[in-house]
Amino acid sequence: MMFSSRIIQISLATIILSVSADRLNAEDPEFYQSHGTLFLWSSAPTVSGGPDLDEPLVTDRPDFTEAAVTVGKGVSQLEFGYTYTSNTDGSESVESHSFGEALLRYGILDDWLEFRIAVFPVQELTIFEGSSNSTAGHEDLYTGFKIALTPQAGFLPEMALIPQMNLPTGSRSFTADRVEPGLNWIYAWEVNDFISTAGSTQGNRRIDVTTGNAYLEMAQSWTVAYSLSEALGAYTEWFALIPSGADNVHTQHYFNGGFTWLLNKNMQFDIRAGVGLNRAADNYFLGTGLSIRFP
Repeated sequence: MMFSSRIIQISLATIILSVSADRLNAEDPEFYQSHGTLFLWSSAPTVSGGPDLDEPLVTDRPDFTEAAVTVGKGVSQLEFGYTYTSNTDGSESVESHSFGEALLRYGILDDWLEFRIAVFPVQELTIFEGSSNSTAGHEDLYTGFKIALTPQAGFLPEMALIPQMNLPTGSRSFTADRVEPGLNWIYAWEVNDFISTAGSTQGNRRIDVTTGNAYLEMAQSWTVAYSLSEALGAYTEWFALIPSGADNVHTQHYFNGGFTWLLNKNMQFDIRAGVGLNRAADNYFLGTGLSIRFP
């Protein structure tokens, strides 16, 4: 399934044209009060959203789809974990360990805006025709901002936008050597107390490691989350990485699922596992992590 940057532009224009006129009317004395999101839906101007520190934290892990809600002004949230990935292609096999996966989210200016920064130390073991080679280092620094756009109002989704980029600060074996900007659009619905669903559409610049040429990588995902109890949650998800204009990179499809365990309202443990659905994808991955909110 292909999505172009033109589709993203048209969709964002529709969002802007659909927001509540109340938020655009500076004569309203409540105009400058935070509603948790940048905009309100014109058909439901009294419905607000955003973070709620009295409720359990909302995390961006362990699934591929980010959350559509921010952490809240002045709130820090640290999400970190470990992922093991295995892939075999003919006579070559690659095992990768991603340590830490530390993502720091911090709310700035208002409840609808957060700053994000992440670093991923990695170790990779490659075995080819009986010979092995191990490489360790860290990937390029990730940074960005999450903008909470709208709350959910019935069938109208809760949405967020993440302008993001990778900066070429990684180790020689893991850096792209160039800035990789991108945009991530997230949309989510809470169906009832048991089930919720969300999707994301991304467009990111990537560098072909074989030729050094830049290309556009689209990423599409859809996740379904289940509240099994007050503390235990689960999810299932599909996502795909879709290159456009790449020389030697092919579309990858994945399916994954996992569980979350709420230790308290500010701390959550997670586990996950996933498999590649086509030949270009990695064979499988396993991971675990912990998220902590500092109100």
